[in-house]
Amino acid sequence: MTIKKYGTAHWEGNIKEGKGLISTESGALKDQPYGFNTRFEGKPGSNPEELIGAAHASCFTMALSLILGNAGYTATALDTKAVVSLDKLDAGFAITSIHLTLTGTVPGVSQEEFKKLAEKAKENCPVSKLFKTEISLDATLN
Repeated sequence: MTIKKYGTAHWEGNIKEGKGLISTESGALKDQPYGFNTRFEGKPGSNPEELIGAAHASCFTMALSLILGNAGYTATALDTKAVVSLDKLDAGFAITSIHLTLTGTVPGVSQEEFKKLAEKAKENCPVSKLFKTEISLDATLN
């Protein structure tokens, strides 16, 4: 079985003054602005790194829900933040790391078991497998 989803990007102009629009198949994002200023200067709009962060956080959290369920647990709440680091290197810009911060409320699970299951989700979620970068994780059980 193959599932295909897509996102689109439109761009006009040069790198500094140019402007783009991003959209998703579902319509969750529709013609959202992005550009040099939203990526490097903190202006309103989106950027690839925050989209990667949202994709990774959501995929990891869903994977953890599955893994918890397989272990006999049901989360009351799982909240994940994925911080994507974009660094300027000699060869140009590169995403050098992603750090996941997880806070969960899961009745009946110990901190040790929670951390073990979260590590399994980090290693096995499809988006984690996509990246060839260091992916770190903090997992806190409420």
